[in-house]
Amino acid sequence: MSKSREVAFISITCIAQLLSLGALNQTVAPVMVLADYFHIEDYGTLSWFSAAFSMSVGTFILPAGRLGDMYGHKRVYLFGWAWFALWSLVTGFSYASNIIFFSICRAFQGIGPALLIPNAVALIGRTLPVGQKRNIGFACFGACGPLGATAGAVFAALLADLAWWPWSFWILSIVCVVVMVLAYIILPDESVAAPQLKTSGRQRPNFDYWGSITGVSGLVLINFALNQAPLVRWTEPYIGSLLGVGVLLMVAFILVELYATEYPLIPIRGLQKDAIFALTCIFVGWSSHGIWAYYLYLFLEHLRGHSALLTAAETSPVAITGLLFAFSTVWLIKRFNVSFVMFISMTFFMVGALLLGTMPLHQTYWAQTFVSILIMPGAMNLSYPAASILMSSALPKEKQGIAASLVSTMVNYSISCGLGFAGTIDRYVIEHAARKRGWRPGDGNPAPLSDRGPRTTAIRLEGLRGAYYFATGLGALGMVVAFFHIIVSRRRERGKA
Repeated sequence: MSKSREVAFISITCIAQLLSLGALNQTVAPVMVLADYFHIEDYGTLSWFSAAFSMSVGTFILPAGRLGDMYGHKRVYLFGWAWFALWSLVTGFSYASNIIFFSICRAFQGIGPALLIPNAVALIGRTLPVGQKRNIGFACFGACGPLGATAGAVFAALLADLAWWPWSFWILSIVCVVVMVLAYIILPDESVAAPQLKTSGRQRPNFDYWGSITGVSGLVLINFALNQAPLVRWTEPYIGSLLGVGVLLMVAFILVELYATEYPLIPIRGLQKDAIFALTCIFVGWSSHGIWAYYLYLFLEHLRGHSALLTAAETSPVAITGLLFAFSTVWLIKRFNVSFVMFISMTFFMVGALLLGTMPLHQTYWAQTFVSILIMPGAMNLSYPAASILMSSALPKEKQGIAASLVSTMVNYSISCGLGFAGTIDRYVIEHAARKRGWRPGDGNPAPLSDRGPRTTAIRLEGLRGAYYFATGLGALGMVVAFFHIIVSRRRERGKA
């Protein structure tokens, strides 16, 4: 490739990450605008708008990467843009319906990024040579995360405050169509050789149908139970039933991948210890991040009373520090072990959540809020490129889609799971705080969003802090895992010496 061709190639693949994170923030930045429009009175229902999107992205990435390996990453990448455009358009028109239809549209919209992200990463892994160029490509991809989140927040807030919130979805749909055309022109054609022969005499792809059915179904049921429980309580029989069935399906998925398929969605047997370590850190770290981002917007908009546009401006520094941290990953990976880079990122996850969890309600923005916003991109943009580089190097060229799927699945699915756990903690802490103050609302909502009095705000703040302390614990767990791997890596290096 010429230099200009390389720049165009990296740009057209990285825009998948940019718009995917931007789409996630389409319902995070204008969260209180949506609450008012749909007459929502609790945080749990609001979280579904983001959780449904992340659930679909994290779940359907599993088969999407494999489809790219079989049918061609460019082909699936183009189809992903078409799907993303269609459901962004439909989601915009859901204003005429209700919150259930809107959440369903968000879930279908999330399938678009699920098709895009692993195949974009796979295109980088297949096209750019091992070494500095590939690492820069992954770093650029990671850097587009905070850039996209910021751009999505700013434009969604701008349109929600000054025009009408559905326009953010309609404009995104138009942008997706334009990017699809550019991708068709810029991306090089690829020849896809399926790894197996069929009796017909020609090569045909072999898809892991049972693995896809059990894996996708299990992940969806588990995630639905986690995010629905804060709304109806864990005592509802169907919550436990769905969670149990989901767990059983995931056990079946593991057995299928180990013993019942020749071409598994996840090569469990081939995963090295380093890869398992990285994926574990990604799961706990990005679960913490999902809580950090969602409750930060709720804190600034609902408890402090800031507008969606002001809140988007307050969180915009993540774009600048995100770029710095993303490209520093290339330098750090060359000089330190990946486990050390992961330890730094997990520390940022923990400290960023702790700062917000201990933040006073009426403190100036330039104290703990600003510091947390500055360092959190370090958590995201050190962990994601490091894990992508590790997984890309651990698997062969024909399995780059699987490598990308694993990292992206963990990132997006963990965000949705984190919101589910945090929602449960938030609800029960709020109920406990209400009873402690002599407020016994029965089965009703003890702190409806429309009530912004000082007593309700104090109760709501306790619930929010409970969620943040849970996010802090997740970050601390990631630090323990990363520190343990540092010790193991050093012992292994000494053994080789």
